[in-house]
Amino acid sequence: MRLGRLKLARSVEILGTGLFLALPFILSALNVRSSPYILDLLSMVGLYALLSLSLNVILGLAGMFHMGHAAFFAVGAYVTANLNLTYGWSILATLPAAALGAGLLALAVAIPVIRLRGDYLLIVTIGIVEIVKIALTNDVFGLTGGPNGLIGIARPMVFGYRVARPVDFFYLIWIMVAFSALLFHWLENSRFGRALKYIKEDAVAAEGMGVDATAYKLMAFVIGAAWAGMAGTIFAAKMRTISPESFTFGESVVMFTIVILGGSGNQKGVVLGSFLVMGLPELFRDFQDLRLLAYGAALVAMMIFRPQGLWPPKPTQYRLPPPYDEKYPAGGSG
Repeated sequence: MRLGRLKLARSVEILGTGLFLALPFILSALNVRSSPYILDLLSMVGLYALLSLSLNVILGLAGMFHMGHAAFFAVGAYVTANLNLTYGWSILATLPAAALGAGLLALAVAIPVIRLRGDYLLIVTIGIVEIVKIALTNDVFGLTGGPNGLIGIARPMVFGYRVARPVDFFYLIWIMVAFSALLFHWLENSRFGRALKYIKEDAVAAEGMGVDATAYKLMAFVIGAAWAGMAGTIFAAKMRTISPESFTFGESVVMFTIVILGGSGNQKGVVLGSFLVMGLPELFRDFQDLRLLAYGAALVAMMIFRPQGLWPPKPTQYRLPPPYDEKYPAGGSG
């Protein structure tokens, strides 16, 4: 019975994924006039799913309260913009540099504060966003264009094809989301991911078992930040114009909300949260005055009635080895 339910759930997932990927062709066949707007909206949903998946490594797996993710998102976008506008790098070639820039900032920030826990770490990460925003606005390093930002960023080129239309970004972003989900799934089930889960549940017990909690949390922080930097590359290429106003504390709140609302630690829940937080409000655009009120009320209700999120992760079950007397019966030899 259980195997049948698993097969049904897997079949529904495959069917739903196939229909979603075929959506541009379906909209084109139906001649839907608003199809560019729908695809553009789904691209933004995918971009925030990508950001939230990277935040999930820090918040969902390692259990670190981090609300400064927009800072690393900004660093990736500005690294890409400068390399493209000043040195003529192609957009996809800037992906490693954006990840490196965001990762180095995360490393510099995390080393002195990684031992903080709970609300203390949360407050520090909020400060990171504000510091980065002020530095971008004041053009401290002469690379950000000040409050006006940077304009004229090139479009990505994939095997000689220029990614420019909404349907192009739809596929580019969601392919990156799928790749990221597979990579983070492997990471979660690796020795590294299991160590992060132990630390999240009880850091003291994990350290007592020989797990270096500080080193593992530092690595999780840098990995999540580096991935947010690459999401910044895609954002810069899509918008072609970036400014400090695109990377405010409010963006970090949105990412944090997506992870908590969808289900901290579960990638499917994070993607679901991205659809709800970024896509659902667009259905109520005609009710502009009531939209934020309904949004806030929904979050309050979630925290009261389902604090674990809409799609929380299932408890991990590890198969233990048989007891000694079963492995080596009486009279047997080792």
